[in-house]
Amino acid sequence: MAELFHECGIAAVYHLIHDDVSPLVPNNDPNQTAALIPRLLLDIQNRGQLAAGMTSYNTERKQLIRTHKDIGGVNEVFRLGRKEKAEQLIKEYNGRAAIGHVRYATCGTDDRSYAQPFERSHVQKSKWFSFGFNGQLANYQKLREQIEEQDDFHLARETDTEIIMHLLSQDFSIHGRGDLVGTMSRMSKKLDGAYNIVFLNARGDMFVARDPLGIRPVCYAIDGPMFATASESVALWNLGFDNSSIRTLEPGEMILVQHGRIEKHRFAESPRKAHCFFEWIYFANAASSLDERSVYLSRTQLGVHLAKQETLEIDEDTIVVPVPDTAKSAASAMAYELNIPCLEGLMRNRYVGRTFIESKDRADKVRLKFTPLPEVFRNRKVILVEDSIVRSTTMKGLIDQIRERGGAREIHVRVACPPIISPCFYGIDMSNIGELFAPKFMDGPEMTPAIEAAMAKKLGADSLRYLPVNTLHESIGIEESSLCRACVNSEYPTEAGRELYQLALEYKDDPERAQSERAYDVQTLMSTRS
Repeated sequence: MAELFHECGIAAVYHLIHDDVSPLVPNNDPNQTAALIPRLLLDIQNRGQLAAGMTSYNTERKQLIRTHKDIGGVNEVFRLGRKEKAEQLIKEYNGRAAIGHVRYATCGTDDRSYAQPFERSHVQKSKWFSFGFNGQLANYQKLREQIEEQDDFHLARETDTEIIMHLLSQDFSIHGRGDLVGTMSRMSKKLDGAYNIVFLNARGDMFVARDPLGIRPVCYAIDGPMFATASESVALWNLGFDNSSIRTLEPGEMILVQHGRIEKHRFAESPRKAHCFFEWIYFANAASSLDERSVYLSRTQLGVHLAKQETLEIDEDTIVVPVPDTAKSAASAMAYELNIPCLEGLMRNRYVGRTFIESKDRADKVRLKFTPLPEVFRNRKVILVEDSIVRSTTMKGLIDQIRERGGAREIHVRVACPPIISPCFYGIDMSNIGELFAPKFMDGPEMTPAIEAAMAKKLGADSLRYLPVNTLHESIGIEESSLCRACVNSEYPTEAGRELYQLALEYKDDPERAQSERAYDVQTLMSTRS
């Protein structure tokens, strides 16, 4: 769905000092290990296109850790389109270890200072560090207020990444150097929400940590002296790791690279898991496996469920068309089960990217991104498959275009996801309740044919059908209790998430308070609550 964005992705590489050299490093030189970061980031570019960056570690230069980051995609930031400039940049920032990050903002501005990793300089090597963060803290506002209540502290950015930087710095000042497992353990008692962290300091210590609920995914692989981690498994596989060596980092666990060793530690108990189901149905690369579950197979199972509940009379003019790109797997599986053609009727402009072309006309914006093929649609009964409907603006525009320019006879929308009825406070740029499409028709998660008919009329479709909530865990193959489905059932897995949702309910009908486009901004209202 073009209306939905993720926050970010993380990556890291480390080649230990060892007699053997990993075949994965460029030119058989461990000091060129950091050059692998842009490759990893390209494979998780789907998780954020606003900014990218890396921090490397190299004892052969005065700047022991050095950070390069900027606004733009990975190709732009690392100048990959210009060989000489790319090689020069990597030469300047190469090293035996590095962390990387791609960003889409759920908070903060499109400013370079918000790009990650965040580096904190210090003359003491253990306090000179850099880190990248994937997720969102639901208790961000409370933590911010606690910090700013102290007279000598000030936060310059509106981002929870700076909160984490402060907490790390404070812990190092109080507890000294070296105990990074203890640092994460103490921090975990203060943080509420989703947080995957990659960390590197000027002593060459590195860790990657996953929050106790495992809301966002992270994978790792070890092959001899080489360690790597990334938000998605496809990045590690494409780097050259054997698929059998790629593992999921469990919730509440961290991999620590220190003193020439790679060790796994538990820094926090994990009483339950709350994996975000949207990772499987939308965000992740279809070639990835998350928490040992295939993204592609999960999406095909969603299509099977769509086919099972289909009641439309199928004739020789009926076709299935996916909305590019993440709905393709579900659409093809649905068509296979119904024994009807699945055709590519919408051509997506893959070069639009982040555009500044503005238009208040919905049809104009849709034409910029999608072109319907009359050769596919004309006089057809179209089953249009989409992965989700958030605000509905793109779907309305698509239906208009398919009917007017494509010449479709009928358009029946099928959504491979339940209705989105609540905001996300854990790292998805999802609008507040007032801007979501489904809550305008629903009072709670219960769906009826009458509600679907009213929704279809609003969209301009001949019919509309969503998947029920229980098909999510059945399709993914993970226990129902191990998924976060708050955006479709309003059941939040953390205390701060539940508190924010109650605030969102209070403010949804208040025109003075419900103007934010992002759920994250609801948190700024906590301090104004009477």
